Amino acid sequence: MSLARRCSRTACARAAVATLTYVYADQTAVLGPLATYAEPHAYDLCDFHSERLSAPRGWEVLRLALDQTLPGPTEDDLLALADAVREAARPVTPVAPPARETGREVARRGHLRVLTSD
Repeated sequence: MSLARRCSRTACARAAVATLTYVYADQTAVLGPLATYAEPHAYDLCDFHSERLSAPRGWEVLRLALDQTLPGPTEDDLLALADAVREAARPVTPVAPPARETGREVARRGHLRVLTSD
């Protein structure tokens, strides 16, 4: 199964690059960058179909800029990744076993215990 989303148009197998939504109250069709998650009331369109999009008479088509280039990691991203790797590779300091109890329990109240040393 492919993780890339496909165009919502029938018989189109191209990869989706834009998401189309409608604002019925304003009679506006909004075409923007591909949404992070597939929504049931939005349509994913390929480059070909997003360019040829038309709306019903009287409706406005609002086209948001489609950023076709994916930004690469920044220097801060790489430093954060390196810090995370160093932290994961740091040796674990052994924890001393809990001290052995001396005494015997004479009373209990909830999770607290009263111990005596005689």
